[in-house]
Amino acid sequence: MTTRLPRVGIAGIHGHGASHVRTALELVRDGRAELAAVADPRPTEADLLGGAAAGVAVFTGAEAMIAEADLDIVVLSTPMHTHLPLSRAALDAGVHVLLEKPPTPTLADFRELVAAGLAADRAVQIGFQSLGSAGIAAVRDLVAAGAVGEVRHYGALGTWLRSEAYWTRAAWAGRRTLDGLPVVDGAVTNPLAHATATALAIAGATGESDVSAVRLDLYRANDIEADDTSSLVVELVDRPPVAAALSLTAPRRSEPAVTVEGTAGRIVYWYTLDLVQLFEPGAAIPITSVHARTGLLANLVDHVAAGAPLLVPAASTGGFMRVLEAVRMAPAPTPIAAEYVARVDSDAGTGAVAPDGPHRVVDGIEAWSERVVREGRTFAELGAPWAR
Repeated sequence: MTTRLPRVGIAGIHGHGASHVRTALELVRDGRAELAAVADPRPTEADLLGGAAAGVAVFTGAEAMIAEADLDIVVLSTPMHTHLPLSRAALDAGVHVLLEKPPTPTLADFRELVAAGLAADRAVQIGFQSLGSAGIAAVRDLVAAGAVGEVRHYGALGTWLRSEAYWTRAAWAGRRTLDGLPVVDGAVTNPLAHATATALAIAGATGESDVSAVRLDLYRANDIEADDTSSLVVELVDRPPVAAALSLTAPRRSEPAVTVEGTAGRIVYWYTLDLVQLFEPGAAIPITSVHARTGLLANLVDHVAAGAPLLVPAASTGGFMRVLEAVRMAPAPTPIAAEYVARVDSDAGTGAVAPDGPHRVVDGIEAWSERVVREGRTFAELGAPWAR
């Protein structure tokens, strides 16, 4: 704990990193933290820091910010292959870390990260924002109360679209490796990582030892190394499995969800909305509830200032890291035959396609994905025509 307002530094302030800046400024306005510094190799936009700009040190590199800015907390919204070295630098400097997901590109790196946090006696919180929601506990309470009978399996469903330009936005995008180092980008491990992580949390399978095996079924429709159309089944120890269908090749972006398939009902948890729906047998309308969410930076600030329990300590993402490691070690994703892939031009007026250029759509991906989470089998096991 600290007797001063926690001093926060943010590395990577464009794209998703800008949301961390906005959150930090809200904490500043509430008198809970001080935004001490930001770091990014690209110029800082004049209006990003608002009225706080005069008191914020600006760096072009995260390493210099960590070394020079006298921080209590650093937010690392940087490419995944930088996560471990930057976290080590922060922990060695006595700084607590909020690390964007995925934590690291390898399971060995993850174990080193967890050990480094323990050795430094500093917090490492992982930025799976969905895990800050009270909706997870609400779903688990429903399951424990027998609301769906006996659980058959859990599901993680994400059918999104990403333009072809998405895969060229950075050197590491769509890559399995870069300059000989693991990157492990792809639908399962990056943009839709929250789906699997949230399903594992609901299943109570957060540690490495909770996962017994991962059955992967990885494909790509785009001209990339990584997967963009995938299914998997995560076998768990002493509990039902998680079946996931995660793609970036749908005709539209649908809200992602975690499901619980039971013998006497079904739960759908729309995790970006913190909304829980319980479908009881014979009921035409689900029982619906909305739940509060705690921001992970706010939680880490409260942890540093007053000892509040961390919501997503690094060790609690070990189950997800077993999935990421399986993807890393798996053969390269299978290309989907051209006859099953359409190249759709942008039409921002419909709201159904990407506004920044053409994207690839896999034939029937939404229906096959729903079957994965309802039946607990992969695309190949279900017999999707484009699956091997």
